[in-house]
Amino acid sequence: MDYSSEGDSPEFYRRIKTFVLRAGRMTQTQRRDYEELSGRWCLPYSDKELNYTEIFSNTNPVVVEIGFGMGKATAIIAEENPNINYIGIEVHKPGVGKLLGEIRRRNLQNIFIIEFDALEVLEKMIPDQSVSAFHVFFPDPWPKKKHHKRRLMQRPHTDLLAKKLMPKGYIYMATDWEPYGEFALEQLSSTPLLENKYSNYAVHQEWRPETRFEEKGKEASREIKELYFVKTNK
Repeated sequence: MDYSSEGDSPEFYRRIKTFVLRAGRMTQTQRRDYEELSGRWCLPYSDKELNYTEIFSNTNPVVVEIGFGMGKATAIIAEENPNINYIGIEVHKPGVGKLLGEIRRRNLQNIFIIEFDALEVLEKMIPDQSVSAFHVFFPDPWPKKKHHKRRLMQRPHTDLLAKKLMPKGYIYMATDWEPYGEFALEQLSSTPLLENKYSNYAVHQEWRPETRFEEKGKEASREIKELYFVKTNK
């Protein structure tokens, strides 16, 4: 993709939101957990880079999940990998409340949440070459052609992800919308410094738990497409 025209420039894409704040009613439990726990486990948006050591009190690898939904998979993965630090980015308040409840129920100490636009968080808060992995599970596919510009997994957004990754870090995406899978495969393949670990789509990574959203996709006979790209040492 050529970014020489204003309409295709990185600045233009940064002005376009990759999400919409859909109305969603919080349950009483989610609201309670949000009110009681957000002050402890939610990091405020800032234009200053994060210091992971200060936040987590260790120097473990950091994984960033963009758009964790209701947080089921996020909580399970964090619980099964206590020696990895996780930052979940989500703007859907009921999902934030749900994950906060899971953090308390599972007594997780290795995960924090940022409730803000992921692209702005990446640009301002995440240091370059500091992330071990990005997890992007079932992002909004924006199926209408006129909305394709809102898709997260496209250049120059993928260039930004690569910039934030450490060498040998990876991007792992899953989608139940095949056209988005094809689109993302092309976009990631054309992103400098990223290499496909597989010849085409990735095999399912056994450590990624299945969510109810994914189950519904399979029930609707939608095939899950997974992509796994690694940053080179170049």
